[in-house]
Amino acid sequence: MTEGDRTTGRMTARLSQLRATQRARSDDRFAERFAQQWSQIRAERAPEPPTIDAGPTNWSRAQVPWAFDLAAAWSWRLLVIAAAGYVVLWIFDRFSVIFLPLAIALLLAALAAPVVESAAKVRIHRKLAAAVVVLGGLGTVVLLLTFVGTQVSAGVSDLSGQVVDGLEEIRRWLRDGPLNASDSQINDYIQQAQQAVSSSSEQAVKRATEVGTTIGHIVAGIFIVLFATYFFLADGDRIWAWFVRLFPRAARKRTDESGRVAWRSLTQFVRVTVIIAFVDALGVFIAALVLQVPFAIAIGVLVFLGAFIPMVGATLSGSVAVLVALVAQGPFIALLMLGAVIAVQQLEAHVLQPFLTGRFVSLHPLGVIVAIGMGVLVAGIAGALLAVPLVAALNAVAQYLAGYTEVGESAEEAAVDDPGTPEPSEA
Repeated sequence: MTEGDRTTGRMTARLSQLRATQRARSDDRFAERFAQQWSQIRAERAPEPPTIDAGPTNWSRAQVPWAFDLAAAWSWRLLVIAAAGYVVLWIFDRFSVIFLPLAIALLLAALAAPVVESAAKVRIHRKLAAAVVVLGGLGTVVLLLTFVGTQVSAGVSDLSGQVVDGLEEIRRWLRDGPLNASDSQINDYIQQAQQAVSSSSEQAVKRATEVGTTIGHIVAGIFIVLFATYFFLADGDRIWAWFVRLFPRAARKRTDESGRVAWRSLTQFVRVTVIIAFVDALGVFIAALVLQVPFAIAIGVLVFLGAFIPMVGATLSGSVAVLVALVAQGPFIALLMLGAVIAVQQLEAHVLQPFLTGRFVSLHPLGVIVAIGMGVLVAGIAGALLAVPLVAALNAVAQYLAGYTEVGESAEEAAVDDPGTPEPSEA
């Protein structure tokens, strides 16, 4: 084969290769164009997505009268407050064995705080002064109760004979007096009284299993009162500072000043109550001593303790003196004793309460009565004891916050703006 033939063959092979390459590229371009055209056809045939029209809202508030709107707003807020109050009362009732001694300890601390403050000013250690005050108060109460118990036990034997004579005199008065009762009616009355006593005795026997638990609660409560009173007096400032730090920073200043105002009101209330209780007890004691009613000292102590329930406590405890006078001395002396108790109550209601309670606590007698009634319904005697100081403290805080016009305003500036607002005092 010649050189020309070989060259021609190479050229032919190269040309065939070029043609094959062009044919492959043409096929690729065709496939790509076909895919694009197919995708375009599918996109054109696909359904259009739903369109969402945007525009201004057509919502409008229900058109109700303004009074109904306001009443509904107040109603649901009051319901929330009532529910929260119910939960708080339930918690206090559930843990009353703890909270009641703490409340009593707070009252005792408010009474003894000036003594500890005076001792601290003369460089006596605060904890030592608190311990001396607590132990001294405990010793005084124990000695007083021991003395009263001794007087009562010594006079029981003398009173037993007087009880028989007094009952016989009552029988004679019922028969010959204005009632003109016959012996059969008197015997029926005595039998009914005996049945009432026996039935109550049976109920007392049924409840004998609860005595142990009650005594345990009382003993535990006494220890809680003693320890809590000591720590309130010794570390009251630190306890209050810890409590204030639980609030948000912006509210701590107002909380601290409000608490100090409440503490001042509580301290003044306790002092006023002690003065009134002492005057009531002294008046009833002098009357019982003059009328020669047995257990005059014990009656005075009972009236003193009962007077811590304002408005009604001294009257209820004074009725014991009337009953003792009726049994021991007869109806005439009992009437005189009743008159003495009423006179002491009039002195309290018209002189002591307006002058002391109205001046230092600023609590209206109607508010006192309502607070006592609600306290009795909620927690019995303990509620009656704690309701008035609680209301007095809340009233002082409400008056103080009413004069606290601005967040940055100090307590002194608020007191200047509102002269009736009490100034904050040291806890």
